[in-house]
Amino acid sequence: MSQGNETKILIFSLAITGAIIGGGGWWAYNAGLIGAGGGKTPIAATNEGEGLQTRLSDGDRLLVSDTTTPQKQAGIQAFAAKNYPEAITNFEASLKTTQNDPETLIYLNNAKIGSAQSYSIAVSVPIGNSVDAAKEMLRGVAQAQQGVNDLGGINGILLKVIIANDDNNPEIAREIAAEFVKNRDILGVVGHFGSDTTQAAAQIYQQNGLPMISPTSTSVELSGVGDYIFRSVPSDRFTGSAIARYQLDTLQKQKAAIFYNSQSNYSQSLKEVVNTELLSQGGEVVAEFDLTGNFNANNAVTEAKNKGAEVLILLSNSETLDAALQVIRVNGRSLPLLAGDSAYTAKTLQVGGQNAEGMVLAIPWHILGNPNTPFAKMAGQLWGGEVNWRTAMSYDALQAFIAALNQNPTRQGVQQALSDRNFLTEGASQEIRFLPSGDRNQAVQLVTIEPGNRTSFGYEFVPIQ
Repeated sequence: MSQGNETKILIFSLAITGAIIGGGGWWAYNAGLIGAGGGKTPIAATNEGEGLQTRLSDGDRLLVSDTTTPQKQAGIQAFAAKNYPEAITNFEASLKTTQNDPETLIYLNNAKIGSAQSYSIAVSVPIGNSVDAAKEMLRGVAQAQQGVNDLGGINGILLKVIIANDDNNPEIAREIAAEFVKNRDILGVVGHFGSDTTQAAAQIYQQNGLPMISPTSTSVELSGVGDYIFRSVPSDRFTGSAIARYQLDTLQKQKAAIFYNSQSNYSQSLKEVVNTELLSQGGEVVAEFDLTGNFNANNAVTEAKNKGAEVLILLSNSETLDAALQVIRVNGRSLPLLAGDSAYTAKTLQVGGQNAEGMVLAIPWHILGNPNTPFAKMAGQLWGGEVNWRTAMSYDALQAFIAALNQNPTRQGVQQALSDRNFLTEGASQEIRFLPSGDRNQAVQLVTIEPGNRTSFGYEFVPIQ
């Protein structure tokens, strides 16, 4: 088969897989991959001309439309009418049908608060752009909210969560950040998703004194934004270092080719760290390939091999995952593959399949490394399945806010608590503490792809001991 025909077939298969995963059922996302896909789902809150308010909801508006039930719609209508008892009844009924819907659980907990005094935390997620990632983040937030409110709240005051959809778009995120800043009830923000989007919003939070904790943005540039900016996920410094060490120490290979997205802050950041770590430890990057534009996987892999590459390192972001999957297909397991956390998706397992077997990824957390924690057990009860690192890190972000609110429930008080060198609280599997830079002080987890039956794809991510 010609290279051109092979590429056309692969692109077609990626399109079909995107359709499958984007509309896929709960059955497809076990093994720490609940909702982990690349699908894009249209939402009810992005109609032109409806304004920014259509992107915000504490229970009075549908944002995640692919988990809609008649009971959920009725609950939203009752919530908007301030008929909280009816809203509670309908949200509870909806969860019996769609147990894995975090938006409904958040709305249910908000409805139980009703018009009573509460503390408010906002969460901004990419519903319109990456609905699966948005739901993964929302599950962590919903679980933490449920946990604290079931125990009576924060010094007797319950916690409300306000959801925003920013489409992982920096411009929209800036508008949402400005709206959060104006709402004095909001004492902190969990978000945003991508590093570019988080970077754009973080400037506004820092300038206006509103604490933010990102559970998924890893770019090293976030470390210098300011003292109101934190993250519950380890930065690229940890991830890049782990990738480089694995190549040099475990694989004992010196020469690598890197594939990245030049338009992504996350991808660029991780590339620079891997480059620096490899060079400082005697390794070498023999070639770099931009996954954007007219990228050709056949040509790139051939060139990498011709230049002596012994390892291929895939540092794609979510927008260039399909291009990275082409590299995996063309490589055909001829060279070892290493990757960052953005490749931790169900799509990698399904499309990569046998060609991805043995690929090693550096991620913040894996449930098989921490199967018996209270967080993991509660997640199974709430969602009916396992969860992945985005859920765990989002849970940790809200847990950090809850601990800070216990000390001083003001924006400045929260910032001071999080910044204190003695700040410490329990997370999904490890203690949560922040470095002076606002970064999470936590090592990453290496996982590999192996054949297995914990997903419907025949392959699964497994921690490397």
